[in-house]
Formats: sequence, C-alpha cells, structure tokens
Amino acid sequence: MRLKPTTWMLIAAWILLVGGYAAAALIFPPGPGLTAFGDVMQCLVPLFANAGLLINAGSTHWRRNAFWMLLALGCSMWMAGQLLWTFYEVVLHQAVPNPFVGDVIFFLHTVPMIGALALLPHARSADCGIRHGYLDFLLLLSWWVYLYAFIVLPWQYIEPVTAFYGNSYNHLYMFENIVFVIGLGVLWMRTTGPWRWVYANLFAAAFLYSCSSLTINVAIDIGKYYTGSIYDIPLIASFAWFGSAGLLAFQTARGSEAARPEAPMPRALRSSEFGWTSRLAMSAVLSLPVMAAWNISISVAPWPVREFRMVVTMVALVVLTALVFLRQRLVDLERLRLLAASQESLENLRRLQTSFAQSEKMAALGQLAAGAAREINNPLTAILGYSDLMKDDEEMPSRLKLLAARIQEQARRTKQLVNNLLSFARQLPVEKSFLDIHSVLKGAVQLRTLDLREQNIRIDLQSESVLPGLRGDPNQLLQVFFNLISNAVDAMEETHGGTLTVRALREKKNVVLEFSDTGPGIKDPSLVFDPFYSTKAAGKGNGLGLSICYGIIQEHGGHISCYNRPEGGATFRVELPAVAPVLPKLSPSGSLQTSSAPAAAASPTPVPGATALAPATKAELPASIPAGVIAGKHN
Repeated sequence: MRLKPTTWMLIAAWILLVGGYAAAALIFPPGPGLTAFGDVMQCLVPLFANAGLLINAGSTHWRRNAFWMLLALGCSMWMAGQLLWTFYEVVLHQAVPNPFVGDVIFFLHTVPMIGALALLPHARSADCGIRHGYLDFLLLLSWWVYLYAFIVLPWQYIEPVTAFYGNSYNHLYMFENIVFVIGLGVLWMRTTGPWRWVYANLFAAAFLYSCSSLTINVAIDIGKYYTGSIYDIPLIASFAWFGSAGLLAFQTARGSEAARPEAPMPRALRSSEFGWTSRLAMSAVLSLPVMAAWNISISVAPWPVREFRMVVTMVALVVLTALVFLRQRLVDLERLRLLAASQESLENLRRLQTSFAQSEKMAALGQLAAGAAREINNPLTAILGYSDLMKDDEEMPSRLKLLAARIQEQARRTKQLVNNLLSFARQLPVEKSFLDIHSVLKGAVQLRTLDLREQNIRIDLQSESVLPGLRGDPNQLLQVFFNLISNAVDAMEETHGGTLTVRALREKKNVVLEFSDTGPGIKDPSLVFDPFYSTKAAGKGNGLGLSICYGIIQEHGGHISCYNRPEGGATFRVELPAVAPVLPKLSPSGSLQTSSAPAAAASPTPVPGATALAPATKAELPASIPAGVIAGKHN
C-alpha cells in the first residue's frame, strides 16, 4: 500500500525527534554536550507540535480555530518555560535551581488546553456566546492561579522548604493534568466520526505527557534527573504526538467533512456538555470559602503560611466574584435579547395569522364577486343586443338612436368592469410581457381616485411624452403603484388633504417613477420595507404591503427606495430597467426592417406634461387597465 506524503512526514519526524533523542540519551554520557543537545531538542519539539496544531486553525469555524490555537498556546507556554530552563543550563552554565522560577509557567501551560476542551469544536450546530467563553476561561485561569498561589507559593517564598514545595507542586500539577486527560477521555468516548479519532490521539498524547512530567518531577526531587536522560524520551514523544494529532486531524477530519455532512450531536452533548464549563467555573468560586475554612481550622502549616493563604483567598474571592457577576450580567442581557426576539416573533406570527384570515375573507369575497359578475353579464348581454337593434332600426327616431348608442357605450364599460372582476377572481399567474408603463400607471391613478370625491386630496400625474418600454407583469406592477398611491393618500388624510405628485421619466437605461406626497413624512424610512413594519393604526394595516412591493420590484430587476423630502412629505422612488430597442436590419430583399421594444409611442397615446386627475367614476375607468384592478387597499 502506498503511503501518503503526510504519513511519510510523520514517520520522518518521529525518527528524527524521538529516535534521535533516544539514541543520544543511550549513547552519550551526561555532560555539557548532552545537556545542550537535550535543551535544544526540548525547545524544538513544541515548535513541531505548534506547526501540526495550527495548520487546522484556518477554517471558517471560530470554535475550531480557537480550539487549535489554545492547544498551541499551551505548547508555546511550555516552550517559554523550557527556554528559561535552557538559559540557566546552556548560557549561564548553572544547574537549574529547585524551586525553579519557571515552574509557574510549566504549571499554567495546561490551563489554555483545558479551556480549549470547553469550546467543543466538533459541535457546530450549537453556538454559545463567545463572550461567555472568554469569561469562563478567565474564571478557570484565575482559579488555577489561585490554587498555585494557595498551595505552592507559600513553600517557595513565605516559608521556603524544598521538600514541601516539590511535594505540593507535584500533587497540584498531577491534579491539573488529570483534569485535562479526563476531559479528553470524555470527549473521545462521547463523539463519533473523525473527531473521535482526533480526540483519541490527543488523549494519548496528554496521558503520555502527564506520566512523563510526573516522572521527571519526582526524579528532580530525588536528584536523579539530568537534561538528555532517558526520562526525557516520553516527554519528547508526547509533544511529537501532539503535532501528529494535528496533522492527522488536518488529513482525516477535513476530508471526511467534505465527503459527507457532519453527524448531529448526540443527545447527551446537547443537554449537558455545553454547560460543564460554566458549572466548573461556579464550583471554582464556591471552593474558595471551603479552602479558607480548611486553612483556618484544619491546616497545621505555620502561621505566616496560613496568613498568606487567607490574603490570597480574599483577593481571589474579589476577582472571581467580579467575573461571575460580569458573566451573569452578560447572560441576563442575552436572555433579555432572546425574550424580546421571541415576543417580536410571536407578534409577527399573530399578524401573519390575521393576514391569513383577511386573505381568506378576500378569497371568499372574490368568489362572491365572480358569481355576481357572471349573473350581471347575462342581462348586460341582453342590453347590448337590444340597444344594437334599436340603433340599427331605420324606423327609430334619431333622438332614440342617440340614446341607444349611449346605453350601448355604458353597457360595454360595465361589461369591461365585470370582466376585470372575473380576471381578478381567477388569480392569474405571473406573466411578463412588453408593456407601456404609462398606461399601467394611469390606470392605477384613476382607480385610486374613485373614492377621493369627498376628500381634499389631489393626484397629479406628470409623464414624459415618450417613455421606453418595459418587460414585466402588468398586474403586479399595477398592485405596486396602487399600493404606493394608497399609502400616500392615507398619509395625507392625517393632514386633512394634500397633493400627490406622480412622475414618470427616463433616466439613463431606466424608467424612474416617483410618488411624492405632502403628508407628514415617514418616521424611519429605512424600515418601511421590513415585513410587519407599519405606521398605521391597529387594524388599518398589517405591514406587508410595502414588503410585497419590494419583492415584486426586485423580481422585475428594479430598485425601490424611500426618503423624506426637505419641504415635507415622503417620496417613493421606483427604478425599472428599460428594454433596449433593436437596431434596423437589412431584409433578404434588401429593404430595411426595423423592430424595437414596445415603448410609450407604440402604445395608447400617453398624457404629455402634467395632468391633474380629478376623482373619476367607475364608469370612466379606461379599458386598458390590466386584469386584477379591483383590489382595494393592500397595505
């Protein structure tokens, strides 16, 4: 079987690092050369571990990036302590003192690794607040610093006793490593897929490091350790294993995720694992009074040591309590935000239910209108037939023929209105075609003026003489224009009248429509297109009209915006892409043939200049209004 390049790289690294160190430890006697070689190698292996771990920190998931970076931070802190150790032995040519000032660095390097486990990088579907994770990490770091200051430091600075110092340090360091190993073991046993293999390798590396570290510390205390000895071989192997675990994770986990979707989290992880860090942090705070009580009533240490421990406990209590209160404050703010979002969602759901109920009513009304329209069509057909007979009768007086022609004209308009009702009730599908935007706009304006007879509101339609054609659905565009006009009319009702100016003009490759009213304006124009946002009184609007208009304009490749005018009132601006005309081309016979997209000039003659539309009656509606005109207010 052919091995992958990554596998060859790992084999070479293990041979050079572990095999080379073991050969030097077994062949060369203790001396300055072996000491220098051992110190340099112990500074290099954390670099190899960092390279293998940090290669995984380039993903798009912040949890995974932070997980690998925290593991690498722990290895870097260990390397910092080793550099200080190397400075004593290689540069100063002195034996490392015991107690060693860098022991605190070796002790604290495991804390970021424990914090990395709290991120649960394998569980992408559940995402806790990153600020909470930072505070939990600070709580854990403060607690471990407190334990070190409480248990180890008194025997290093207050009452220096090497035996007590070594014994306290070894027990506390072993406890810290056991916590880290147990955490990796739990994750290893409770995960599946590629991450189970990753956690297994990290667990083996951490277990090997814990055993080697404890062995080296005991050997130092009994005076049998020297740099480059066989005690360092498991230590070198543990860091090589950390780097190998990172490279294997990069090789297997990423490939498996690309091949298949990530498996859902186990039920146990969903319910418990995301809260263990916060519970551990709370337990750390609660442990301080217990430690203080033990120090006062049970401890047999000298009084200076007990006094120092009480001071350390009081300082730690203040720091940890402040962090706990800050974390609780952030949790409360997050819960308030979630509660507000839930209430808003519930309110939107209620509005949506009301909108659905209103839609059902409108559907029933449409069916009723369709039935009534069919019944009205029959007598209208008879009226048209009899009026046509009267008009063509040679014996009828001219005055009666004129009356018959007028009856026929009004009956045809009534029939057109009935046909529009039938088209609206059928809910025609969306069909985009070439259209004249001016005729659609004029139809919407005239339709809205039906109920403005008793209101002090005036609508001015201003259009250029020739506008380019558009491609779109006339029914949907009519709904958009009717909705914008209705909203402007409703706004001007609050100021007891006003003027709505509707402009249609050409701007570069677009047709621009502006609806400017003289009403009170809009409180927040940036929110008018959000669903369920409405400035109308309760029961008068559901906040969906403008969001629907926004979607329709987007489907037509256009843009709609809103802003308040300096002189008062609001303006809605609609931009729709025009259809470019086709250039003339030569026919096979040699004559020129011209074809172009429909424009205003090719449609019914538009109204040039500024046209003031007075309230119209239903009989005066133009026959060019698209199907679906009679729709009422849509906001």
